[in-house]
Amino acid sequence: MELLELNWPQVRDLPRATPFVFPIAALEQHGHHMPLFTDSLLLEEVVKRVKPHFQDRVVFAPLQWLGNSEHHLDFPGTLSAGPRTYLDLLKELARNLLFHGFERILFLNGHGGNIVPAQQALFELRQETRSQFAPLLLSATYWTLSEGAPDSRLTQKEMGHACEWETSMMLCIRPDLVKNHQAVEPVPFGRAFAPAHRAWVTKDRTVPGHIGQPHLATTEKGEFLFQGFAKDVSRLLERMIAWDGKEWDA
Repeated sequence: MELLELNWPQVRDLPRATPFVFPIAALEQHGHHMPLFTDSLLLEEVVKRVKPHFQDRVVFAPLQWLGNSEHHLDFPGTLSAGPRTYLDLLKELARNLLFHGFERILFLNGHGGNIVPAQQALFELRQETRSQFAPLLLSATYWTLSEGAPDSRLTQKEMGHACEWETSMMLCIRPDLVKNHQAVEPVPFGRAFAPAHRAWVTKDRTVPGHIGQPHLATTEKGEFLFQGFAKDVSRLLERMIAWDGKEWDA
């Protein structure tokens, strides 16, 4: 179900255990070869592939394209909500549903900078509603949901930025927006003092704006990635639907 197509009595009459999905992404720089709207376009495609399996069981809100992209602001065209502003926005979106008694909410994320604010927003909201019913408040980033090891056909073993993975996915759905990726030089991920977490802005890590190996991207890899990510998201939604409303370790 599409939230924007429902009227308010239809929403009122939904079972309170109906999962609601908020797709959240970004509009930010993606190097010299990829469009600013990459994260949103890719997440939209993942959601598009998931929806047919949940037509009457899950409500999908419109994609929220404004994200927390402060670390990309050195690159023109990036639009961002500051971390606290973005966190509060997400809290209020979820709070609207809790106000009407809905119990199962998922922020489905397609941008790395949204991960921490989305988790913190739901963590704070759960503490603020501790005296009420116990809702299921989830945040998930679509490329981190896989239960298996990265496939051997992919050189990169993790998501980068405008990289082999993202460029392949864009070649699959909007090849007209990918510019001469074969000529783009790779930018290594680096160790960044791992396993510690180092604070950074994008220009600390890359001059052109991408991180990874976009020159290795192919349409076939993009289709393979989309199929896998759609299956991963579908599994999570099935778990949300099947949750008994009490179990912690579901």
